Amino acid sequence: MPLLNGGLRAVWRALSPARYTTLAALDESRGGGALLLKSMSTDIYENLALEDWLHEYVQSRGRQVLLLWRNCPAVVIGRHQNPWQECNLKLMRDRGVQLSRRKSGGGTVYHDLGNINLTFFTSKKRYDRRGNLALLISALKRIRPHLDILATDRHDLLLNRAFKISGTASKIGRTSAYHHCTLLCNSDRSLLSSVLQSPHQGLKTNATPSIPAIVKNLCEEDPTLTCDILMDAIAAEYARRHGLRSQIMLIDPKDNLLLPGIVKFTQELKSWDWIYGRTPKFSISHFFSLDHNLPGEDIKLNMSINQGRIESCSIEVFSDWLPSAMCDQLASDLIGNKFCPTETMVLASAHLRVCSQDNELHSKWNELCEQVIAIM
Repeated sequence: MPLLNGGLRAVWRALSPARYTTLAALDESRGGGALLLKSMSTDIYENLALEDWLHEYVQSRGRQVLLLWRNCPAVVIGRHQNPWQECNLKLMRDRGVQLSRRKSGGGTVYHDLGNINLTFFTSKKRYDRRGNLALLISALKRIRPHLDILATDRHDLLLNRAFKISGTASKIGRTSAYHHCTLLCNSDRSLLSSVLQSPHQGLKTNATPSIPAIVKNLCEEDPTLTCDILMDAIAAEYARRHGLRSQIMLIDPKDNLLLPGIVKFTQELKSWDWIYGRTPKFSISHFFSLDHNLPGEDIKLNMSINQGRIESCSIEVFSDWLPSAMCDQLASDLIGNKFCPTETMVLASAHLRVCSQDNELHSKWNELCEQVIAIM
């Protein structure tokens, strides 16, 4: 798929010199030279789409590219991970933290505007994670020589040999590859810790688990550091190593004219089928203590979920707190639905109408449904 044809180039020249410069750099410099880009977006889905677009359409031209980007609060899980295992989805909904699934493997990370993301695009032959991390260390040492930073065998970066400041993941295609990593500058560590804490105890899955680590912001070590200072230092080091004289070029991942077809990439990454439906099959068991005045009045919920949908469900009642027939009907009706609070809430509301004339039964049923929804 050609990025630009002659007619389109002429149109873009007339629209905006700055826009044409960016497009020309993507399409016309075909000698395998390097390129520095910075996303104008802080939307996780748009930025992940930009990564995928660059990987597919720019790497076919043998380019080396460094993309710098930041996001508003978001949790990003790896391609083969389980979001219910990795994070607190209810807290994320309450705090307005987005959930996304990237195309690369690896573990779960938290993003906000205090975190820098870097994506190194190369050919498969030039793929070199350790070399990229060495570039980051060199960039940091040039501006703050006192920082003690090293790369681990897992391709993370540690501060003072104890605190993780950067995680890493990659995607390797047939001929091209990219390596992306984070860099903590002044992220909200309290929110990071909270949203990456799953409330589920009875979850069984073969999904790739994350490995917990103690993290620290670079600004906690050196308060003079900012994201802009760090990005400028990294860009300067990348330019130095690749003989670049041009400045960072801004790129807008919302611009479907600039990046033909990118809207489809974004739509896929935002879809429920991608974020939740790609979760490997798992099961969950949960006990509810529904009447706090009567210890032991419990209900046990067992579910298996496949491709994000409830494949089997049982709700066991260990007392006459609720009629077992009602619980059996709810369990039956849940099968085939998405394992998500919105669909379950609609279903629960329909069941509530059955007991609308019995206030006590209505209250108990509502409590059970709230408990079920809370685990989703």
